Amino acid sequence: MRLFVGLGNPGAKYARNRHNIGFMALDRIAEDHGFGPWRAKFQGQIAEGRLGSEKVLLLKPETFMNRSGQSVGEAMRFYKLDSTDITVLHDELDLAPGKVKVKAGGGHAGHNGLRSIHDHIGAAYDRVRLGIGHPGRKEAVAGYVLHDFARADEDWLDNVLRGVSDGAPHLAAGDGARFMNAVALRTAPPRSSTGTARPPSATPEKAAPAPEPAPRSDDRSALQKLVDRFK
Repeated sequence: MRLFVGLGNPGAKYARNRHNIGFMALDRIAEDHGFGPWRAKFQGQIAEGRLGSEKVLLLKPETFMNRSGQSVGEAMRFYKLDSTDITVLHDELDLAPGKVKVKAGGGHAGHNGLRSIHDHIGAAYDRVRLGIGHPGRKEAVAGYVLHDFARADEDWLDNVLRGVSDGAPHLAAGDGARFMNAVALRTAPPRSSTGTARPPSATPEKAAPAPEPAPRSDDRSALQKLVDRFK
């Protein structure tokens, strides 16, 4: 069994915040892959289903971001999981908007949700880092992550969420490379072999009209006889 944890803050006022992209990713996975309904458990919301051959539990902690580890630790102990069975999907300031990376273990880099998870289960869990960009100044970070995504972000955000959902079965199977490939097919689809593609609305070029066929020799003879007759 695998446990996928999406990080965010509970409640409608936070639902579209940059900090809640982990919740958004789990919602898309649950919808696209036919998971059961969300229900309250482990101080959060859970949904159960399968990704490929793997049974997977989705968990959205409702303890607020800086106490996320309480919920994660409770679920891990209940199912007798190891921390390496857990993948956390979270916002990442140090990646440009729309960039996604997977990581096994490591530090929390000051992320309050990850810091709390470290405190409760240790550092040996996998992460999916979902880039949201950085506001440029340290003192602006809190307001930035607790602000809704801008309208201009909608296209790349949708592509990222779809890509994460497309690759979720590979993520559950532990195949990070194939997961990243699925994400890339949404966020950076391959170009045509010529490097450009004809716009869908472009009018196809019309073929030049074919030249009139030259008359055959027997046609010219018949015509000459007709002309001679009326001289």
